[in-house]
Amino acid sequence: MGALLLLLLVLFTAGVPIALALGIAPLPTLMDRNIPLIAIPQVIFESLDSFALMALPLYVLAGRLMQFGGIAERLVHLAVALVSWMPGGLGAAVVLTSMMFATISGSSAATAAAIGSMLIPEMERQRYPRPFSAATTASSGELGVILPPSVPMVLYGVIAGVSIGDLFIAGFLPGLMIGLSLILVVSLTAWAKGYGKRVPFSLGVWAPDVWRALRRAALSLMMPVIILGGIFGGVFTATEAAVVAVAYALFLGVVVYRKITVRDLPRIFADAAVTSAVVMIIVAFAAMFAFSLNVIRAPQTIGAALASVSENPLVFLLLVNLFLLVVGMFMETFAAIIILAPILAPIALSYGIDPVHFGLIMIVNLAIGMVTPPVGVNLFIACGIARISMEELMRPLAVFLAILVLNLMVVTYVPGLSLGLLR
Repeated sequence: MGALLLLLLVLFTAGVPIALALGIAPLPTLMDRNIPLIAIPQVIFESLDSFALMALPLYVLAGRLMQFGGIAERLVHLAVALVSWMPGGLGAAVVLTSMMFATISGSSAATAAAIGSMLIPEMERQRYPRPFSAATTASSGELGVILPPSVPMVLYGVIAGVSIGDLFIAGFLPGLMIGLSLILVVSLTAWAKGYGKRVPFSLGVWAPDVWRALRRAALSLMMPVIILGGIFGGVFTATEAAVVAVAYALFLGVVVYRKITVRDLPRIFADAAVTSAVVMIIVAFAAMFAFSLNVIRAPQTIGAALASVSENPLVFLLLVNLFLLVVGMFMETFAAIIILAPILAPIALSYGIDPVHFGLIMIVNLAIGMVTPPVGVNLFIACGIARISMEELMRPLAVFLAILVLNLMVVTYVPGLSLGLLR
C-alpha cells in the first residue's frame, strides 16, 4: 500500500493531471498481482454505469443555466434587502445569497463565482477591504456542497451505497448552522472594524424593499421547493430531480427572465459538458485507484491500524477529521470522495457510526478543503474577482477557517444535527 500511495504522491508532485495520476498509479500493483489489464476498462465502465451518477452532469448544467439566467441576480437583491440594515449587511448578504443559491446550484465553485462576481465589487464600493470581501465569498461558497442538492453528496451516495435523498435531508441543519455562524462572524467583524455603510433600520423602508425583492425572486425561490419537495415527497428520485432542475432553469432563463437567448445555449451547454467530462474522467480513474486499494486490502489494513490506536468512535472521528482536513488541502474533492469513501465508510460502520452522518462529516471536511491553500478552488475564484494575491487573503480568511472547523466539530460530535430530520 505504501508503494501505491507513494507513486500517486510522486505523480501529483510532478504535475501529472489528477485523472491520469489516479489511472497510472495502480498499474504496478495490478501487474504485480497478475491481474489482467482488461480489468481497467471493465472497472472504469462499471464505475460510470450508474443511474444515480447521471445526476452529476445534470446538476452541473442546471447550475450554469441558473448562473447565466438571472436567478442569482434576483437572489442577491433579496438577500441585500433582508440584511442590509445589519452591521456588515452587505457581507451578510453574501453569505445569505450563497445559502439560497446553494439550494439550487449544488456546486461550491459555481456559488462562489456567481455571488462573488456581483457582490465583491459592490462591497469594495462600500469600503469593505478587498481581502475581507474575498474571504467572505470564498468561505460562504462552501455552502454550495453542504446544503442540498449537492453534487459531492450525489457522488458519495453512489460510492458508499447511501441514499442520496437521506444525505440531502441530513445537509439542511448543518448547512443552516454554518451559514448563520458565518453571518455572525461577518457582522461582528464589520461592527468592530467599521467596515461598510451602516443603514439605520426602518420598518417602513425595509418591508417594502423586501416585498419587492421577494416578488422578483419568487420564481427563483420555487426551484428548491420543487426539487427538494419532489425528492422528499417521493414524486421523483434525485436523478430525476436534476432533470426537473435543468428544465425549470431553462424555462426561467429563456422564457421568463429572458437573460438567455437561443444563441447563448450552445456556449452554456458546451461549458457544462466540459466541466462534467472533467469530473467524470476523475470519477472513472479514481474508481480504478479504489479498485487497486481493495486488491491490496487497504481498507482492512487501515481499519486494523485505527483499531489498534483506539476502539473509541470519538477518537476515530477525530483522527478522520484531521486526516480529511489535510487531504482536502491537496486533493480535489471528487477524487478524495471516490478514493476514501470506500475505505473509510465501512470502517466507520464497524465503529457504529451512521453512514449518513459519516457522509456529512466527509462532505463538510472536504468543503473546508475548498477554502484552504494551496489548491482551494474557492480561494482562486475569490482572489481573481477581487484582484488580490493569496497572501493578502490569508489573514481575514483565518477567522473564517476557525469558525468552519468549529462547525465541523459540532457536526461530527452531535449526530442529531445531521440525523434529526430523518427520524
